[in-house]
Amino acid sequence: MSCGSCGTGKPNGCKSNGGCSTGGCNRLNVHDWLMNLPISDVDSSCKIIEVSFGNGSRKDFYRNATLQYFEKGDYVTIEGVSGFDVGEVSLTGELVRLQMKKKNVDEFNPDIKKVLRRSTDKDVEIWRQNKVREKPGLMKSREIALELKLQMKLTELEIQADGKKATFFYTADDRVDFRELIKRYASEFRVKVEMRQIGIRQEAGKVGGIGSCGRELCCSTWLTDFKSVTTTAARYQNLSINQTKLSGQCGRLKCCLNFELDTYLDALQNFPDNADMLETTKGPATLIKKDIFKNLMWYVLPESNKHYPLSITRVKEIKRLNYRGEKVDELQPVDLTSNKSTEMEHSFVDVVGQISLKTLEKDSRRRNNEQQQRGGGNQQRPPQQQRPPQQGNNQQRNTGQQRPPQQQRQRPPQQRPPQNNPGQQRGPQQRPSFNRPQKPPEPDKK
Repeated sequence: MSCGSCGTGKPNGCKSNGGCSTGGCNRLNVHDWLMNLPISDVDSSCKIIEVSFGNGSRKDFYRNATLQYFEKGDYVTIEGVSGFDVGEVSLTGELVRLQMKKKNVDEFNPDIKKVLRRSTDKDVEIWRQNKVREKPGLMKSREIALELKLQMKLTELEIQADGKKATFFYTADDRVDFRELIKRYASEFRVKVEMRQIGIRQEAGKVGGIGSCGRELCCSTWLTDFKSVTTTAARYQNLSINQTKLSGQCGRLKCCLNFELDTYLDALQNFPDNADMLETTKGPATLIKKDIFKNLMWYVLPESNKHYPLSITRVKEIKRLNYRGEKVDELQPVDLTSNKSTEMEHSFVDVVGQISLKTLEKDSRRRNNEQQQRGGGNQQRPPQQQRPPQQGNNQQRNTGQQRPPQQQRQRPPQQRPPQNNPGQQRGPQQRPSFNRPQKPPEPDKK
């Protein structure tokens, strides 16, 4: 068998033969870390197994009278009320003794019910048929409770495997008279009715969910004993008293507020007592916070919003002076900024002309060399006769010499030829060339 609710496969789900390694498919899941150890004395081994019902919402202990070998995830048929019930083995071996000791259950108690047999296919089929009746039965039971105007909230309905008994889990703030309710349930469902009241935290554990930390709720995964939580635990940990942030999904204060409370109480033993007020010449200084990580106590003066962090030694010294009737002039707070590295503020810097690229430098260097060579060649070039623009173009095509585009930029500005009249037609030889500058006319050789 397997968890059957987290995917597909053979076996279904996590493919670990009935145990989901993450515990998400079975609430209050326990890993048996002693199952692979050999047992030296078989007679002294634990004869009790732990069986879970409703995917771990309820667990109980049963005696393995037949001494059969059961693994985690096996379905077993156990004794029920006037019949039998089917559950899933959640724990076997020596860890069961530790669980029984934790819950104050005697291993040799004769009232512990027995395991009848390993569940057969017929037992499992009957159990699944009755499990289908739970959800519609829960909705019907809530309607009956509303008709009777009872101040209670039905959370879960658990029907025995043989269908002869139904257990209703409910929460209520006050005492509820459900004598008429039981009669209605018995006539409606034709079963033996048992009403079991649970707390708000147990209800959240049965429903399940994700907490503000991003993990599954502790009450639905591993937490079984619920201790009272007060706002004093939040004050010791310097948490703001905000009911929205401190409350869990059950509406009560979060159980995790007690997890680190002992550590804070041990650290607060080094802080002086009765140091809520310090007498100064500027007025009484009031304590607002204790920092156990830096061993500092924060005070504030009247008519001032500035906070003064004082060391424990300085607070004890001021208390000793106040006990003698003396008031201090200065609190002498601890400088918390001296240990911090000063960060340089980056101001605006004009970096225009400072950024250069190698490719641009190579191009500019090549252009400068070409300009220098062309400048020296222009001084030694003999005068040439003026040629028409068309002939010059043909000569350039014939010789195959092309001028680089950089030469046109370095030449002196060109002079446009005079424009013709609108009525005068221009021939192909009289068309001006705007792309090339015209050379000055040569002197007359006559």
